[in-house]
Amino acid sequence: MVVPPAPAQTIPLNQGYLLTKRLFDVIFTLLILLPLCLITAIVSILIRLDSKGPIFFRQKRIGVQGTEFEMLKFRSMYVNHDDALHRTAVKRYMNGETLNSKAHASLSYKLEDDPRITRVGRFIRKTSIDELPQFFNVLRGDMTLVGPRPPVPYEVELYQARDWLRLSGKPGLTGYWQVYGRSQVSFQEMVEMDIAYLQSQSFWEDMKLITRTIPVMLKGCGGA
Repeated sequence: MVVPPAPAQTIPLNQGYLLTKRLFDVIFTLLILLPLCLITAIVSILIRLDSKGPIFFRQKRIGVQGTEFEMLKFRSMYVNHDDALHRTAVKRYMNGETLNSKAHASLSYKLEDDPRITRVGRFIRKTSIDELPQFFNVLRGDMTLVGPRPPVPYEVELYQARDWLRLSGKPGLTGYWQVYGRSQVSFQEMVEMDIAYLQSQSFWEDMKLITRTIPVMLKGCGGA
């Protein structure tokens, strides 16, 4: 568990809202379980044919109130890659720098031409297919369908008190950043998006974000 900066801050969440979210998380995930398994089988074959290594990538992420959990993704990188490149990129992003040299900076949170990514990995990352195994994290209760992006531990270690507010709720598969920002906003803009979402506590807003996530995935807007 990551220790928050002093003084610790949190956004109080309504228990009725949290219960509604949890019920919907479980029901929705169970309903799509069959097509999810079919996609998993196809993607697994492509990953195996493309490069050596496991099908799934397991990574420590930080959840509600700094609790660590193991997040699942389809492997999109070569095995035994060095995360030093990403650690440096996260620091630059949190300091307000862009990570993309292109003028429009449409992928400010993503590394341009990341050499760690496989051929299949580029496609499944652009379309967010690599994130589909996170539905199993939702079933386990580590994540929710809609919520803030789940950060890595070395990102949270750099958080200021206000940044910590985005950890008041469970991280989500989709959310304000994924739909409206999606690699095009600064770190502080992302934090403010997450805080605004957690303060709204609207189940109908969750439904709207889920609906708008589908065309974003199909278009590959901002993914990398």
